[in-house]
Amino acid sequence: MDDLARHADDLAALPPSCGPVRLVAVDGHAGSGKSTFAARLAAALGGAPVLHLDDLATHEELFGWTGRLREQVLGPLSHGERASYAPYDWTARRFGPARPLEPAPVVLVEGVGAGRREVRPWLAALCWMELDRETSWERGRRRDGAGLTGFWDGWTPAEERHFAEDPSRPYADTLVRQSPEGYTWLPGPLATAGANRNITYRSQDAPPY
Repeated sequence: MDDLARHADDLAALPPSCGPVRLVAVDGHAGSGKSTFAARLAAALGGAPVLHLDDLATHEELFGWTGRLREQVLGPLSHGERASYAPYDWTARRFGPARPLEPAPVVLVEGVGAGRREVRPWLAALCWMELDRETSWERGRRRDGAGLTGFWDGWTPAEERHFAEDPSRPYADTLVRQSPEGYTWLPGPLATAGANRNITYRSQDAPPY
């Protein structure tokens, strides 16, 4: 079983990727355990901030949050400045009061699509929760209960379309597999392909900040 603290140290030793920040994405299917893993990894990093993409998405824009992420978070962090974003209230269906996000040495961003192509140029590392979608979705439905059945009925085809058009797993540095004893870290497709992250990611147009 891999040691979470050791991997946290490895992440903290990576070159900065977004200004002074090492932005680390935790991606995977809904219900795969991203939030729990991100919380434990943040603790192992000494209290690293965690940005939940559920706070940037909306009912109408399940995956249309990249503009808000870029303007409210990535832009300020890339300049070493405190970011400020307005989390979405899924009950009231509106954005709430602004919440700060400090340019800490490591910042985690977790959520479905955290490793999408528009975000990858900013990332120091991409972790993928290695759990198949059917098992993940079943876990998520069970977690959320019957009251959110309608939401899940709309979510699953939207997620399927998203990953078909913009997959994250092929670009993962690490595959994270949960077990009763903790987490096992496995080399991801990007690592096993021997690709250089900086060359692979930065070959696209540079971010506009």
